[in-house]
Amino acid sequence: MAVSEAIENYLETIYILSQQQNEVHAIDICSYLSYSRPTVSIVLRQMREHGLVTVNAENHIYLTEEGQRIASRVFERHEVLTRMLTQLGVSHETALHDACKIEHDLSDETFEAIKRHMAQHDAQM
Repeated sequence: MAVSEAIENYLETIYILSQQQNEVHAIDICSYLSYSRPTVSIVLRQMREHGLVTVNAENHIYLTEEGQRIASRVFERHEVLTRMLTQLGVSHETALHDACKIEHDLSDETFEAIKRHMAQHDAQM
């Protein structure tokens, strides 16, 4: 299943929130993304239907194995790209913003080349 940029952002948000707190609720996602509750509810329903998240009886949101795979991939891209841009001299705030835009459209081949380059750069430091 092809996952849209919006869904990737939601999955990444759930991933980040789950690293910071024990339980993730829809309101946490609303706050983190500054989206309305109805908007988040619609997307959560779509993600449940596509097997990317589960919601238990207490309304705790969990990534499925597939949701976790996608979220960790997007998160890694965001982290690596942010680090690369800041090393190039881009301000941290701009690097965070730009990495979010780039992470979704970058090919796997290009991202792997960036990771190799960053590893070589880090080894030289």
